[in-house]
Amino acid sequence: MTKRPIKPFYFDVTEEEIDFFAEASKTILKSGRLILGENTTEFEKAFAEYVGTKHAIAVNTGSSGLEIILRLKKAEGTTVLVPTNTNFATVAAVLRVGGTVQYLDMDENTFAPSLQMVQDAVERGGTPDISGVLWVHIGGVISPDFPEVVEYCHKNGLFVLEDTAHAHGSQINGVQAGNLGDGAAFSFFPTKIMTTFEGGMITLNDDEEDYIARSLRNQGKRGMDFGGLHTDFGNSTRISEVHAVLGRIQLAKLSDMIARRQRCYELMTAPLREAGIRFVSTDHMDSASQYKLMVLLPEGKTAKEVKAALAEEDIFLGGTVYEIPCHLQPVFEEVCKGERFPNAEYWCPRHICPPLTSGMTDEEAKIVGDALVRHLS
Repeated sequence: MTKRPIKPFYFDVTEEEIDFFAEASKTILKSGRLILGENTTEFEKAFAEYVGTKHAIAVNTGSSGLEIILRLKKAEGTTVLVPTNTNFATVAAVLRVGGTVQYLDMDENTFAPSLQMVQDAVERGGTPDISGVLWVHIGGVISPDFPEVVEYCHKNGLFVLEDTAHAHGSQINGVQAGNLGDGAAFSFFPTKIMTTFEGGMITLNDDEEDYIARSLRNQGKRGMDFGGLHTDFGNSTRISEVHAVLGRIQLAKLSDMIARRQRCYELMTAPLREAGIRFVSTDHMDSASQYKLMVLLPEGKTAKEVKAALAEEDIFLGGTVYEIPCHLQPVFEEVCKGERFPNAEYWCPRHICPPLTSGMTDEEAKIVGDALVRHLS
């Protein structure tokens, strides 16, 4: 038994930060400017600077961000390549903008597609024609293949969009996730690396796309207009000023939160390496968000029994990434009907994600690593 339960989620906020949030919220309420004010602007500027992009546009959810960047790329009436090992929102975004989804399988070493899988899909073609790839940095891991995927797609006239819901602060070859392709959408859902309660952020480098994205989040009103002229087929997907305050607080400490997660990742995986237990490594990256540690289950072990055994030791596991791939989800049964993706079908239910948060101590990380070895060896 541990000194306290080791849980999979942790809201990283101090008493001082709570006081700051309360005061800032009071100022917002007194001002009457509840949306698209200075807090949103400052949050967007700081986030763009952090990621290294020219623009950042705050929205109400990461899902809304995905839809907007797909609209910018005119995905309607085209086929978009999407990994089947992803969240519902990734696939749904393509369908909502009027696109067709063609799934990609996953590599067990990265839990993402490989360059070869993308090449095979492009050469096979889609109906309608393939316009691009909506890539997912699953668990915050940027696949070592991804820079080559971007290069290959651009040579073939295809866009590459990043679903960066898990990848705040992940970096490879000196470039941050969110700045590796042609646009990205982050999530600030409560369980993510950083949160704004609910919320999301689009990152872009194109001035015209930035202008249209801001219109699309504001009912199609261009130029931050609050009048009655609607130019684009947008929606109400703005973030509130109060949400933006929390975003500014969380972003200011994001590097520290990631550093703590990285420390816990290293302590947790050391015994796994020694015992020969497989997991998805981030060693090839400059830095990783460490949103999820994907540990592959050996033959004869099931996720249910391992979770139960760890719970007996007060170690509680959260969700995986993902137990059921999208092509097997009932809601998507008409998408790529009848196609099989063997790697995803095998590994999605055969992995676990141990607790890994910025609230963990070194001792707790070691306890989790040792417990995994005991129950997986």
